[in-house]
Amino acid sequence: MTFPDSSRPMSAVRWLVCALLFFATTILYFDRQILSLLKEPLGGLLHWNDTQYGLVNSAFQLAYGLSLLAFGWIIDRFGTKIGYAITIAGWSLTAMATALVSTLGGFFIARIALGFAEGGNFPAAIKAVALWFPKKERAFATSIFNSGANVGAIAAPAIVPWLYFHFGWQSAFLVAGFAGIVWLAFWIPWYGVPEQKKKVSPEELAWIESDAGVEQETGPKIPWASLLKYRQTWAFIIPKFLTDPVWWFYLFWLPSFFKDSRGLDIKHSWTLLVTIYSIVTVISIAGGWISGFLAKKGLSMNLSRKLGMLLFALCALPMLAVTHVGNWGAVLLIGLAGGAHQAWSATLFTTVSDTFPKRSVGSVIGIGGLAGSVFGACFPYITGLLTDHFKALGQPTTGYGILFGFCASAYLVSLLIIQILNPKLEPVITQTATLKS
Repeated sequence: MTFPDSSRPMSAVRWLVCALLFFATTILYFDRQILSLLKEPLGGLLHWNDTQYGLVNSAFQLAYGLSLLAFGWIIDRFGTKIGYAITIAGWSLTAMATALVSTLGGFFIARIALGFAEGGNFPAAIKAVALWFPKKERAFATSIFNSGANVGAIAAPAIVPWLYFHFGWQSAFLVAGFAGIVWLAFWIPWYGVPEQKKKVSPEELAWIESDAGVEQETGPKIPWASLLKYRQTWAFIIPKFLTDPVWWFYLFWLPSFFKDSRGLDIKHSWTLLVTIYSIVTVISIAGGWISGFLAKKGLSMNLSRKLGMLLFALCALPMLAVTHVGNWGAVLLIGLAGGAHQAWSATLFTTVSDTFPKRSVGSVIGIGGLAGSVFGACFPYITGLLTDHFKALGQPTTGYGILFGFCASAYLVSLLIIQILNPKLEPVITQTATLKS
């Protein structure tokens, strides 16, 4: 394999692909944030308590986990372009349909439908990165598109309250759905695999394929049932199970945390939320750059990835002090931990494309996503029970202190598990040679 000549200009089509993935993820997280931001205003319509609100989010999480599993198979079977189009069309239509709902049961059903529709985003995006970027760029590319989660979380508290006060709660769901339809208008006619894109220069294609043993989307695929036999799969599944609920907790419960423990409604807390996710965005992108930087300095990919993950895990530990500091102190600590989570998540995703053939990446991401969603489905319900219990005792901050304690420690535990199960980030390609025939 020849490497691109650094003296010749290299096209940058792969970064346009990354931009599309970023905007899709931004829309996804804008959509997910809407309900948490409207929790208080919708209380007059739905008359729900924290436990009921938690159940609605648990139902979403469970549906999302099952959807990840299904979309992982769909994307590996039919390709990234088709799989991504199906998931975004599904969640856009579901978001707009939510504007027609007016009962607690209706929202319960609507969130289940949204969860089923949203499961294709990350399997498709991670696979697209595996197809369009060499290993040395994947963590950075993943951190860029994954930062769309933060941008969506920034945009939502800045836009959703304004939409609510001027046009009613339904308008937020309609805007989110329309944004997805606009994205499809760019994706469907433009996206393709690198070999099929005429605008990809020979130099860029050589760079994309510069990793030894590179496999295209038509290469070998490990049978789905066989994936669970590999320790590399479990080195992704278990950390996803432990750390995914942390991010969902931030998305679904931060507005309630500021309301319950600080007395700040959405009119007074939206600036705090926007600041948190602004901090998260900057840290997450920088975090995704770290492992690539270390690799370029001569460290092995295994050591580069894990040193980065250790740093991110340590950045989450100060969360233990969140309930003991003022409003802006809490913003800084949550922003640091949230950025560390996103950088951790981007690096964890990249370990899948480091260790599995490209045609199996979507399935592994789907299985791990299901694991994260299983605990993620339990966590909102547990959170609701815990917060309702301590609010009844007049101690709302105590419940959140327990929850933030879990959030602070999940990453170090997960990194230890990764090191035990996959100490060298060994690829499974050579182990699956018999599957090529």
